[in-house]
Amino acid sequence: MAKKWVYLFSEGNADMRELLGGKGANLAEMTKIGLPVPQGFTITTEACTQYYEDGREINAEIQSQINDYIAEMEKITGKKFGDKENPLLVSVRSGARASMPGMMDTILNLGLNEDVVKVLAEKSNNPRWAWDCYRRFIQMYSDVVMEVGKKYFEELIDKMKEERGVKQDVDLTAEDLHELANQFKAEYKEKLGQDFPSDPKEQLMGAIKAVFRSWDNPRANVYRRDNDIPYSWGTAVNVQSMAFGNMGDDCGTGVAFTRDPATGEKGLFGEFLTNAQGEDVVAGVRTPMHINEMEQKFPEAFKQFVDVCKTLEEHYRDMQDMEFTVEHGKLYMLQTRNGKRTAKAALKIACDLVDEGMRSEKEAVAMIDPRNLDTLLHPQFDQKALKAATPLGKGLGASPGAACGKVVFTAEDAEAWAERGEKVVLVRLETSPEDITGMKSSQGILTVRGGMTSHAAVVARGMGKCCVSGLGDIVIDEAAKKFSLGGQTFHEGDPISIDGTTGNVYAGIIPTVDAAIVGEFGRIMAWADKYRRLKVRTNADTPTDAKKARELGAEGIGLCRTEHMFFDPERIAAFREMICSDTLEEREEALAKILPYQQKDFEALYEAMEGNPVTIRFLDPPLHEFVPTEEAEIKKLADAKHKTVQEIKDIIASLHEFNPMMGHRGCRLAVTYPEIAAMQTKAVIRAAIAVKKNHPDWKLVPEIMIPLVSEDKELKFVKKTVVETADAEIKAAGSDLKYEVGTMIEIPRACVTADAIAKDADFFCFGTNDLTQMTFGFSRDDAGKFLNAYYDTKIFENDPFAKLDQVGVGKLMKMAIELGRPANKDLHIGICGEHGGDPSSVEFCDEIGLDYVSCSPFRVPVARLAAAQAAIKRG
Repeated sequence: MAKKWVYLFSEGNADMRELLGGKGANLAEMTKIGLPVPQGFTITTEACTQYYEDGREINAEIQSQINDYIAEMEKITGKKFGDKENPLLVSVRSGARASMPGMMDTILNLGLNEDVVKVLAEKSNNPRWAWDCYRRFIQMYSDVVMEVGKKYFEELIDKMKEERGVKQDVDLTAEDLHELANQFKAEYKEKLGQDFPSDPKEQLMGAIKAVFRSWDNPRANVYRRDNDIPYSWGTAVNVQSMAFGNMGDDCGTGVAFTRDPATGEKGLFGEFLTNAQGEDVVAGVRTPMHINEMEQKFPEAFKQFVDVCKTLEEHYRDMQDMEFTVEHGKLYMLQTRNGKRTAKAALKIACDLVDEGMRSEKEAVAMIDPRNLDTLLHPQFDQKALKAATPLGKGLGASPGAACGKVVFTAEDAEAWAERGEKVVLVRLETSPEDITGMKSSQGILTVRGGMTSHAAVVARGMGKCCVSGLGDIVIDEAAKKFSLGGQTFHEGDPISIDGTTGNVYAGIIPTVDAAIVGEFGRIMAWADKYRRLKVRTNADTPTDAKKARELGAEGIGLCRTEHMFFDPERIAAFREMICSDTLEEREEALAKILPYQQKDFEALYEAMEGNPVTIRFLDPPLHEFVPTEEAEIKKLADAKHKTVQEIKDIIASLHEFNPMMGHRGCRLAVTYPEIAAMQTKAVIRAAIAVKKNHPDWKLVPEIMIPLVSEDKELKFVKKTVVETADAEIKAAGSDLKYEVGTMIEIPRACVTADAIAKDADFFCFGTNDLTQMTFGFSRDDAGKFLNAYYDTKIFENDPFAKLDQVGVGKLMKMAIELGRPANKDLHIGICGEHGGDPSSVEFCDEIGLDYVSCSPFRVPVARLAAAQAAIKRG
């Protein structure tokens, strides 16, 4: 039995989305429920996959089925391809499983040639319409199928309008359009060296190929990567008989939503154009009228359309986005789909559908894309002002929100300017850990280098700061404190605005509005918490971050990076003294200066978390990250240590590492210098005892996390220092404090030997940033140099640092869980890499049985919602 590659609309239904794509499945469903749909057929997504397997050719079997279905379509419509009496014209449109608005290609009015256009002109008594269709078809076919650019045709239209002294396309006469069609065909021949095809079947095969090919165009590939749509899905192709909205003033075309996609308000929202085709509305060629004006023009069709909207919304139980055409007063439905909406609208619509009895709470939770919640939590640009502004350039929207301020080029300047009350945007080639205070003082961060998981991006997301990274078009001169972009040069103090959602950068100040967490947000979150299994913690190093995360629903801290607490001027000086000390006594003396600061930090974190678990990771980065680079700073350190500047420079040089990611860091520091671990343990325990005194009812159990363990003996060694120090502190205070010692699993060897490690660990926490680097063997800061080539060649579909690699890294995680839990029945396990806030990664964490995910504060609602959706999906 030959495989079925093609389906009539009457043979499908809404459940066949994977095979027929979203558009095809919905056209079939509308046909099934008796709506006025121009009939046609769908070529399946499997045929698209086959097209790529066959070296971008449509094989004979698929071609033969397409020809059979053309014959079927001719029977249904009573019209024939290329006929002199009653010619059939079709539209050819893409339709992937997941909606990808504007990403792929469409061809209208297919089936026209010199003979057919004359028949249509005569039969319809409307030569202007016939020639308008023909010139549109030549233009679209040339652009989409043959890849001759649009601009050549636009220039010819503009030239003719100028010669005829008219403003709008609709003011051109039938003769003008006839002449344009001839000019277009001449342009086609000049560009391609062949005549424009006149055989409708040849035209159709060309168009189908073009739609399949557009699945792999750059904008579709980028859209898929951003929206987790696998390349392997392919797109279906829908061939539908044309309904004409451009036959005169009793015709028109429109796009409408059953609710407002920006606010979620119930009521028809849309636009309509008389005497036009769908492309005119979508492309914004003419300014359309509001959908309600259609009632005056076409009362009958409008009344029918309102009924259709009600039917569709009740049938799909969701807000619908529809395209339709009115031909001589008669309504035709061209497509329907669940409408794209803003996060604010999504929450309102979901709650309203529950209140209207159309959806259950669980269904409402499942309807919302967690990624969109991000936009609700950060300040936004005022939409009116944004529309009026032109972006100078576009980088990666690495951390959402809106920021504007005066340009500064160093972390120190950012701090100094901010202290004077100035709002600043920090512009850097790339950021490093010591920029953290400057990043904190800035409204936003803009970097020339780095991807979505570069240092700037990760830290900015953690702080809830707006960040645009990887804007390679910037030419920066940090020494001269200036950069140029989009033909403009900016000096220190010049105002700019950056959009961390879109990645756009603007000159000047665009006003912002604060994000408000409104009622519907709270309702959806309460439902999400009711159905999720996974706990959600936050990655937070400061009381401000911890408080924010708590407001957003965090149930503890899954990762506190203690090194971020060392960069304060007073602390960094003491820490540098420790690094440059010759003896244990000197090191302990320097560490003793930091101890009270660390203790105060931990107290503030425990207070902010109100008795919820707090996991504190001991010092992780290599020591060279803390040493001074400026001459003045080196001199200061030399004086403090009674050494010469050269001696300090020699120490600094000796700390240089060839591969810091794999160097002297993590638990290796605590093995070399147990006194660092001892100082940090004292701070953790003393802080907990102090806070417990003030809040005796809080169940305070600090969790001490040893980073970068690859061998159980390492953990045993460091744990011994921790336990001896902690027990002595607890005993001296006469306290009954409990604490836990666990480890961060971020080295493949730790996953493979997790049974041995688990015997000495109270908990595991996956550090998937490093686990991903170590598993792939490439650094996330350098991956940006080749990831684009990997996307283009389809080696990767996603950035493994942004979306957890479930095949490789995920397998190691599963192995660690399956080995660890039997070895220690009380072991609790979480994840605290950047992946903890990525919805598809959260779903995977739920599936493999983690106890919690931890993510940056502003991702907490995203993780709560994703965790609920994962639980609902798994039933």
